[in-house]
Amino acid sequence: MSTINWAEDHTHRSAGWHSENGTPAPRRVVVADDRTQARTAYRLACEGTALLWRGDYHNARQLMQAMSRRIDRKPPRPAGTPAESFHLHRRDRSHRAHVLGMLLVPLEDDYTVSLRRAPDVRQACHEAYGPPTGPSVVSLRELLGVIGAHQWRTKGVHVPALGTRIHPHYGVFAPVRGEYVDLVAHAPLPEAVRQSPGAGTAFDLGTGTGVLAAVLAGRGIQRVTATDISPRALACAEENVHRLGLTGRIDVIGPCLFPPGRADLVVCNPPWLPARPTSPLEQGVYDPDATMLHGLLEGLRAHLTPGGEGWLVLSDLAEHLGLRTRRHLLAAIETAGLRIVDRIDTRPRHPRAKDTDDPLHTARGAETTSLWRLAPVV
Repeated sequence: MSTINWAEDHTHRSAGWHSENGTPAPRRVVVADDRTQARTAYRLACEGTALLWRGDYHNARQLMQAMSRRIDRKPPRPAGTPAESFHLHRRDRSHRAHVLGMLLVPLEDDYTVSLRRAPDVRQACHEAYGPPTGPSVVSLRELLGVIGAHQWRTKGVHVPALGTRIHPHYGVFAPVRGEYVDLVAHAPLPEAVRQSPGAGTAFDLGTGTGVLAAVLAGRGIQRVTATDISPRALACAEENVHRLGLTGRIDVIGPCLFPPGRADLVVCNPPWLPARPTSPLEQGVYDPDATMLHGLLEGLRAHLTPGGEGWLVLSDLAEHLGLRTRRHLLAAIETAGLRIVDRIDTRPRHPRAKDTDDPLHTARGAETTSLWRLAPVV
């Protein structure tokens, strides 16, 4: 953990700097409180000066909302192509995150926020950050994300395909887009599973919360191995497998993409946009150079039993945004020595698909999520 430094009451002070997305500690920090006006805070943040809040906690939230409204006043920049729209959208979101991330709050050595009317965030911070290591400073924006993640983890997300809830951890993508779960829940099982005397084996690559591994077990597959490269995801999947009483049928291992051996069915829902993630949560959406997608295709043949299939669950949003072509995907499948058995499509049901104010609305409105049934070329 790096250190953040500031002057307060004519005294030099310092504390640990905590940023889950790796943002460097701000070089300039001033103390702010309830007297600080939104226009001043916005100007300082845009100039690269962070504000360490010493006033009322709820007033800090209101100040951040006022700063956000100032960002929204700037008209969107015109774009000539869908790809340009995407990159401008990402740039605007990065600017918003940078400016709003300049409003900071202090955490005591037990994760207490020593501000008036501040909530008890100790459990939420412990879940996201692990045991405290001393006083620290964190952006209010990140802290609100930690609090929201704790609420998601406590409440859980109802998954109709399971008839129960999955509990996501901080930094692990929650299964709120149910269409990809439903595809895995209803696609016809491959011949290798149907003919297996032990009800078959499956790999769930990039398991995240473990939701697809649980769906596969619910479909009668006797042994499922779930993998991920994220320690957070592995811990989250382990907890959900235990909650669902599936410990004896689902093994969670990693960090890795493929586990050792072969399976009758390999399922993977890789990040669907080839771009750089800026936070742990975005790793479920963005993947530079589509590394996971290509890793799946290149390793699939060597990890399938005779008669087995690989299920690639992938949105075509990248195609509508001009970030990847269908020809590129088909060429990657062919180069990997795979053939397409079938493709099952579904339309997105999430609210953003119908949000006309979304700068990427045209692409989102045309989006299709597909389950590609792949098998080795004989």
